[in-house]
Amino acid sequence: MARTSNIFARVEPEIKEQAEQVLDSVGIPMSNAVGMFLRQVVLQQGIPFELKLPKNTPLAYGSLAKEQFDTEIEKGMADVKEGRVYSADDIEAEMKRDYGV
Repeated sequence: MARTSNIFARVEPEIKEQAEQVLDSVGIPMSNAVGMFLRQVVLQQGIPFELKLPKNTPLAYGSLAKEQFDTEIEKGMADVKEGRVYSADDIEAEMKRDYGV
């Protein structure tokens, strides 16, 4: 058996859990997936996927998981409680300016 070395990484618990679910469904242990990633870094002499900033687009209800939706609703309710509210006309003008809608 080949010699191995340990890697310690801090990740958000939700991301780790989601990744484990995906990897379990295809039968790949997390340690093997990390090893595959590192081999690709070496082979490609860099990150093995394109890195981009996400487009600045408004959230769409259908694109959110239940937990994400609940989080966004909680943020909105906190804004209302703190008095951080805007008129519908202001929001419409901002949407037209920023997103062309």
